Amino acid sequence: MRLLIVKTSSMGDVVHALPVVADVLRHQPGAHIEWLVEAAFAAIPQLHPGVQRVLPMSWRKWRRALLSGATWKAMRELRVELQREPYDLVLDLQGLLKSALWARQAKGPVAGYDRKSAREPAAAWAYQRRVAVPKDLHAVQRCRMLAAAHLGYPVPSEPPEFGLRPPVPGWGPKAPYAVLIPNASRKEKLWPERHWVAVGKRLHERGLVPVVLWGADEEQTLAERIAADCDGDVPPFLRVGEMAAVLAGARQVVGLDTGFTHLAAAFGRPTIGIYCDHEPGLAGITGPGRVASIGGKWQVPSRNDVLALLDQQMR
Repeated sequence: MRLLIVKTSSMGDVVHALPVVADVLRHQPGAHIEWLVEAAFAAIPQLHPGVQRVLPMSWRKWRRALLSGATWKAMRELRVELQREPYDLVLDLQGLLKSALWARQAKGPVAGYDRKSAREPAAAWAYQRRVAVPKDLHAVQRCRMLAAAHLGYPVPSEPPEFGLRPPVPGWGPKAPYAVLIPNASRKEKLWPERHWVAVGKRLHERGLVPVVLWGADEEQTLAERIAADCDGDVPPFLRVGEMAAVLAGARQVVGLDTGFTHLAAAFGRPTIGIYCDHEPGLAGITGPGRVASIGGKWQVPSRNDVLALLDQQMR
C-alpha cells in the first residue's frame, strides 16, 4: 500500500502526527509511507525509519510571493513529484483548507475529517472520503483515530509510538546537560525571565549544565542573559535536525508550549511543558518518558510550582 500523509505544520502538529506511522505499519506491514511537510520541519519525519520519502514544501514562503514566477515554478515542481506515482490513499491529518488543496494535487483518493471535525470546515469539501472524529481529544489521538477509520483497522489501544531515530550529535556540551526552551512564537506564551534563571540554577545544583535554546536574533539575546545568570551554555544557530540531536541527548527538558518541547517529549526525554495562554488538554506534552504539562489559559504557573514539578521528575 502506498500512503501519503499530509501534515505540513506547525512543528508540534507534525510531532503529534508521528504515531500514525507506527499504527499503520503495525496493521499494514510493508506499507510505503510518504509525508508532505513544510520544508522547515522536514527533518522530523525524516528521522522516522518508517517514512520512506519526505516531500518538502514552502507554502509559508510561497504565499508571500504568489505573483512571482519562481513561486509558480516551485509549486509546479512539487505537483509533479506528488503525481509521479499514484497513492492508494492521501490522508490529510491537518484539516485545513491549505492542506486539503495540496492533498488534492496528489494522484490518489483524498481522505480527511468531516465538516464538523475539521479545523477549517471548508477543508472537508476537498475530500473524497470523510469521517467524524471528536474535536475534544488530544491531537495525537485525533490523528490516530482518523487514520484507523480510513485505513480500516481498530483504533489502537497501545500508547503512541513516536518512532524517532535520534540523529547523530553535532554541537553539545561534554558534561551532562539539561535544555531550557524559553522562547515562543507569541509573546503571550512567554514565562518571566527570572523564573527561567531559577530553573537553570536548580538544574545546575543537580549537576546538569543548563543549555538555553534559541532560533532568532532577539531570542538569542534572551538565551544569553538567562545562561549568564545560571552558569549555562548557549548553542550557535542550529537547524531543526541539529536541534533534535541536542534534545535527544538531554537529561531533562523544560520548555514553553513550542514544537521543540513536544519534540523532546517524543524522544522520550523527561519533559515539562509550561503553558501560559493555552489549555494543555488538547495539545499537552506527550511522550514515552516522564512528561508533564503545567499552567493553562490565563493560568501562568508560578516559579515554585514549576520547581516542585522539576524536583519531582528528577527524583
